[in-house]
Amino acid sequence: MISEKLKLDEVDRQIISLVQQDPNLTHTQIAEKISRSQPTVGMRIKKLEKAGVLRFQPGINFKKVDLFMATVELNTRDPDLVMDMARCCPFMLNALRMSGDHNICVLLASSNLHKLENVVNFHFRGKSDVSNVSFEVVTDIAKDLILPIDFDSELHEPTVENGCGDKCKYLLAKKEGKI
Repeated sequence: MISEKLKLDEVDRQIISLVQQDPNLTHTQIAEKISRSQPTVGMRIKKLEKAGVLRFQPGINFKKVDLFMATVELNTRDPDLVMDMARCCPFMLNALRMSGDHNICVLLASSNLHKLENVVNFHFRGKSDVSNVSFEVVTDIAKDLILPIDFDSELHEPTVENGCGDKCKYLLAKKEGKI
């Protein structure tokens, strides 16, 4: 069971469930709903956060905004390179190592679909260590999806030939030895 793997008891599960349903609940409101004291709830939440099990994620709710979100699935001989790229690139929300037909999945977002296409074309398509590039635009999201977004992406005008050019955060981080 998930609870056992995460070492959660019933109180922890109740707290996490309530916070997931409504992140704006106060400790007092949670305490009332689970018949515990407010200090107990506060200590439990702090313990769950410290363990990395519970995190309050600021970000944009992609279910509610008019932004383009896309996935790129690909095979690469150097998945670490793509993971490093995703840590820097303002268009890349995250990257996931995968098993199966593709070994990497990248989540991208922008207000401009053409920018996303150029990022994918520059960084992945036609590269000798990358194959099977699949670019898919997300057309609907079932539940709220909160992800941080880097507003610096709006300052970039990526091209197929030069990517983001001198402003490319990935190339700058690589040049500075940060990755």
